[in-house]
Amino acid sequence: MSKEIPKMAKQWRVTGYDGLDALKFTEEAIPIISDNQVLVKIQGASLNFRDIIIPLGKYPFSQKPNVVPGSDGAGTVLAVGKSVMRFKPGDKVVTILNQRHLAGSIDTQSADSGLGASIDGTLRSIGAFDEQGLVKMPEGLNFFEAATLSCAGLTAWNALFGISAKQLMAGQWLLTQGTGGVSIFALQFAKIVGARVIATTSSNVKAKLLKRLGADYIINYQETPNWGEVAKALTGGIGVHLVVEVAGALTMKQSVASLKLDGIISIVGFVGGEGNGADVPNLLDPWLKHYTARGISVGSRQQMEDMCLAIEANLEKLRPIIDSQVFKLDQLKEAYKYLQAGENLGKVCIDTE
Repeated sequence: MSKEIPKMAKQWRVTGYDGLDALKFTEEAIPIISDNQVLVKIQGASLNFRDIIIPLGKYPFSQKPNVVPGSDGAGTVLAVGKSVMRFKPGDKVVTILNQRHLAGSIDTQSADSGLGASIDGTLRSIGAFDEQGLVKMPEGLNFFEAATLSCAGLTAWNALFGISAKQLMAGQWLLTQGTGGVSIFALQFAKIVGARVIATTSSNVKAKLLKRLGADYIINYQETPNWGEVAKALTGGIGVHLVVEVAGALTMKQSVASLKLDGIISIVGFVGGEGNGADVPNLLDPWLKHYTARGISVGSRQQMEDMCLAIEANLEKLRPIIDSQVFKLDQLKEAYKYLQAGENLGKVCIDTE
């Protein structure tokens, strides 16, 4: 390895399942890369809801002990293994979340390759990654902006365009929830293809952001408990073509109420909590009410490469929204608290340098 490459890396590890107390900040020798690995100086990372639930032991997928957390990262290649063909030192790269999901439908092997859960992730200053688990960073973005794409960006892209026969199209209606990363990306992607968007929020400040990004209608869900029916009425009674469901059990009933016949609800998470006791649609509902419920597990590398090309071609309209407060790597616990409190307006990013 080159002499310029540091010998030590700062990083976090998840040492247990008791929340923030399980996060430990360490300094360790940088990993020795294998033939197919790439050594990356991580220069920006971003947080997701999954990062909060992993140290709580609530992550519903595979997780290894003492893992380095974080799925989202962007940086510069420092060195490559002798068999690496896709990158060279100096290249700017972004991680994908499911490191082995390269194309097509997700399978068990792909689902068991979650960065920051079953594979050491991005909340460190330098990391080694399989060359297949990286993509070229979109030109025109900075490292923080690029680092938001791995989970939130790709999940939104998959939710809108992942079913080729039912991709969101110009003139169709999308319903988004709140101002989290997936919802904002979904709004931005929808507007770039000419779709119409109904967005929900409980904050007048966040409503201004949604309006600035092009939302056609905004519903305050606290003031309008039956927001699903209201959203359907806004479409002339037809219903929305697609809902990006991020909140989970607490909102699914209203999401279904907003749908048109043969519409789609893309279920991407449960940031609203587990919703114990909530009235949740059952498996017969898609038949009775004629809609498709689709679970989203981020997306493939091929989809991410397609998304990155779209971003490069539409930088003014598809530039990721970053919260004004960026945290240093050693401030990770504060960043987790900030995200969990919902204080952010845009993606919460970490300066890993």
